[in-house]
Amino acid sequence: MTRNYADCYFCGGAVEERRMPREVRWQGQLLVFEDVPMGVCTQCSEKVLAPEVAKNIDRVLRQNVRPARTVEVPVYEYESLAASG
Repeated sequence: MTRNYADCYFCGGAVEERRMPREVRWQGQLLVFEDVPMGVCTQCSEKVLAPEVAKNIDRVLRQNVRPARTVEVPVYEYESLAASG
């Protein structure tokens, strides 16, 4: 189901639905939801979630649903890298 979105709140550009990953920080963890339907501004790339999509993500987080898979993510400390550069 494709949703209709209002024009971008920030720049007034047209917003089109795309399916993209959504990163969420929850209880100290970085979680990734893949293939999330969201509105994306064609001018400034601002992203917006429809209320029902946000509620579904919240439900999954509260119910502690088992993820489809787990990946390891490298973490860099910017300050130490910038100081050595």
